Amino acid sequence: SDLYAADHGRVGEDMAHRFLRRKGCTVVARNFRSRSGAGEIDLVAWHGESLVFVEVKTRSNEERGAPETAVDQEKRIALERTAREYSRRSGVEWGKTRFDIVSVVLGKPVKIEWLRDAFR
Repeated sequence: SDLYAADHGRVGEDMAHRFLRRKGCTVVARNFRSRSGAGEIDLVAWHGESLVFVEVKTRSNEERGAPETAVDQEKRIALERTAREYSRRSGVEWGKTRFDIVSVVLGKPVKIEWLRDAFR
């Protein structure tokens, strides 16, 4: 349905959230925005000793290439700036953080891939 299509980003985020929890992560924030509002991080989670900033990429199918190709340099800079703000505010040293991408392809069945340490 069109409603589903319009909101598939939210659907993908919910799926990524549940997926990470099943894999042993503790999600501590969702849609975290920097004070300036310049950047937003989809999910922030603890995975073992690491604080992980997760970018969720949702596609209804794979025809437009792999979802992870959608994180360009500009987006990475905004993500990093926002992530640094989050870690500063929560008192987590930068060396304990990493960036992951969870790619969700809404097919039958749904395909979820977790790319750890996707970029630095």
